Amino acid sequence: MRYFGGENRWHMVKKTVRDVDLFDKRVLVRVDFNVPIDKETGLVADDSRIKAVLPTLEYLRGEGAKAILCSHLGRPDGKVVESLRMAPVARRLEQLVFRPVTTASDCVGPEVEALVEGLQMAEVLLLENLRFHPGEEANDPGFAKQLAGLGEVYVNDAFGTAHRAHASTTGVASYLPAVAGLLMEKELQALGRLMEHPDHPFLALLGGAKVSDKIKVVESLLRQVDGLLIGGGMANAFLKATGVDVGGSKVEPADVEIARDVLAKAQQRGVKVSLPEDAVVADGFSAGARTDTVAMRAVPSGWLILDIGPETCRRYSEELRKARTVLWNGPMGVFEWEPFAGGTKAMALALAEVKGTTVVGGGETAQAVEQLGLADRITHVSTGGGATLEFLEGRELPGVEALMDK
Repeated sequence: MRYFGGENRWHMVKKTVRDVDLFDKRVLVRVDFNVPIDKETGLVADDSRIKAVLPTLEYLRGEGAKAILCSHLGRPDGKVVESLRMAPVARRLEQLVFRPVTTASDCVGPEVEALVEGLQMAEVLLLENLRFHPGEEANDPGFAKQLAGLGEVYVNDAFGTAHRAHASTTGVASYLPAVAGLLMEKELQALGRLMEHPDHPFLALLGGAKVSDKIKVVESLLRQVDGLLIGGGMANAFLKATGVDVGGSKVEPADVEIARDVLAKAQQRGVKVSLPEDAVVADGFSAGARTDTVAMRAVPSGWLILDIGPETCRRYSEELRKARTVLWNGPMGVFEWEPFAGGTKAMALALAEVKGTTVVGGGETAQAVEQLGLADRITHVSTGGGATLEFLEGRELPGVEALMDK
């Protein structure tokens, strides 16, 4: 990747927080605190993205910096939405860093500037939701300049938004010295090693809803992996491409064509593609539907495939344990509903037993691993969703490109 170079191929060519003077400096830090908020309690429901930034915050504190954190939350579309304020995030952050976190009622303007002026060394200020301003997603130069005016150094530690060219991810880098945070560095190195120098056998475990959502990732992986293990909704397209009746499960004709093409390319390159041989099926799409476990060629007419079955779990687990490198992206079924969570749980447990490098590619898969308490047994759990996929596709990330080269 272009982000690495020199005699040591894993030496970051982008500057990080370690490469700049931070003492008594106002440091504007783009973080990814886009976390789920429980509607009933108003509390953060999953704090893994907040925890992921703590090493950078501790580093800034140790260097005597004044940290000004900015993030988006949800999709307010340029308007103030009360339920998407950053207050619950601030409360959780305070609990994690064991010190007060000052909050602002906006992310730009005189009141924010006054709060910044009053910041002392090692203190933390959390700005209000960036996306309350339409200038954020529009990458408006005026808004970016206002944001940049709050700091003297810019740190991007929000890998999850690095694929977006927004004011807070690329715009501010035009006005301030711009470097990567420790989480950004960790993400780039972990995913970079995976795509450029993996240990073999290298297996990719892919799930999720549709093949079309991941086709570019699959095509990129076919140049690297020794095998693909397919589950989730996307398996239905592959099964149908091989002549298997998938019952009432909806499959787009275009996805079947993509699957057929992937199977042909995999055969040409000697990449083994494994498909489910049994499934947990239901007579409707609901948590309380009637269920059954059947061989893949015996799915009842009109029934839906909502998870991989126990025999597939056993076979996939055996394959994974032989691997030296594993990438997992996408759940094996509708894991939010207990009757269809077995496949995803089984794969998470199998991944935790792999002796080599294991990488979970963000999004729902990361959520599943966190919920099962297995994140600390995985080599790297990415905080990105779309950013992780675009990186694995081999695309440049605007939020990384904007940072200073070493």
